Amino acid sequence: MNSKNSYFKDCCRLCSSKNLLKVVELTPTPPGNYFIKQEDFDVEQECFPLELFFCNDCSHIQLGHVVDPAYLFQNNYSYVSSTSKVFLKHLSDYADYISEYACLNKDSFVIDIGSNDGACLSFFKQKGFKVLGVDPAKEIADIANEKGINTISDFFSSDLAIEIKEEYGSPNLITSHNACAHINDLRGVISGVEKLLSDDGLFVMEVGYFRDVFENLWFDTIYHEHLDFHTVTPLIGFFNSFNMEVVRIERIEPQGGSIRVFVKKKKETNKVHDSVFKLVKQEEDLGLNDPTKLNLFNERINKLKTDFKAIVANLKKQGHTIAAFGAPTKATTLCYHFDINKNDIEFIVDENPLKQYLLSPGKKIPVFPLKTLYEKMPDFTIILAWNFANSIMKNNLKYTESGKSFILPMPVPKILKNNE
Repeated sequence: MNSKNSYFKDCCRLCSSKNLLKVVELTPTPPGNYFIKQEDFDVEQECFPLELFFCNDCSHIQLGHVVDPAYLFQNNYSYVSSTSKVFLKHLSDYADYISEYACLNKDSFVIDIGSNDGACLSFFKQKGFKVLGVDPAKEIADIANEKGINTISDFFSSDLAIEIKEEYGSPNLITSHNACAHINDLRGVISGVEKLLSDDGLFVMEVGYFRDVFENLWFDTIYHEHLDFHTVTPLIGFFNSFNMEVVRIERIEPQGGSIRVFVKKKKETNKVHDSVFKLVKQEEDLGLNDPTKLNLFNERINKLKTDFKAIVANLKKQGHTIAAFGAPTKATTLCYHFDINKNDIEFIVDENPLKQYLLSPGKKIPVFPLKTLYEKMPDFTIILAWNFANSIMKNNLKYTESGKSFILPMPVPKILKNNE
């Protein structure tokens, strides 16, 4: 299924093999961040397939259908890093940790690929480092520049890397948070990283870890922005093809479950941490290199759908009102695959002002500021931003203390009583 805004990629993004096998198929959706204005209610939004393919040659797992990145990121893109206090704390801690790990000093230069509103780089800038962001979403990049974080509004590429090197020099650290899984031409990006990075520099990439998705049934992290679903084993060979080496892997919590991948240019003095070998062995034991194990993923997801739908249907049958908290990109996948619409959820509250007073992608559920939750006081509120459930409940004790309840849709659907 190709359209003017999408096409099917028939080769692996990491090794270019065409030996691909479909292993997961979800309900097609519009882009997960495509919120629309109230006056566009009658406009139909195009839906695109959500199918995962396994590379039989390198074991990489990837989305088959590619939506035009200009369609995804340069228009109507509304994710802003700074709206999540939990993620800001993660970025602040990251800056402290990596600055020490990479032995950065006052003359160090840091580049962030997919820098969004400059949230990560702001913490490096506070330390006195020279910083530069690269992000294709113009409106978001403008926000960063207004905050004093020098940002280029463009897609990072090998050609852009050469231009940056000529104008700014080679960075000591190139970093990327949840952006590299969004890039169709990942080979072009890493080629650019290799050209741009200083010889002793460090590239650190944080991406979602498919192992966590697989084990915990976090299927809603599958959406059109996420083109790649990374595991450690394929990444080792991928970076080797650019004369670079994975020297350390850390499992981290943001975005449900992620890995922090440390990469250096190949040299004899590099020491590869035990974490790399341990994760490769664990992935093999779990069957993440076996497509027959991945085929069972759909069956487990559909059981989850049945359980969640039963909770919602029972509450609606009893006449209860239901709202939702958080309008992350993943909520679009969840609402479509679980067949949840505005008859089930009356409204969504979200703290991102770019999403407020708009309609959710495809399902057209209205999105309001947090204050609306307390004005309307629905009986139950589904936490669509489930990876931040603990902080959401902690910050909204007034809601539950009034006798209302939150519903957790993932990874086990349940009604939470007294913030259990």
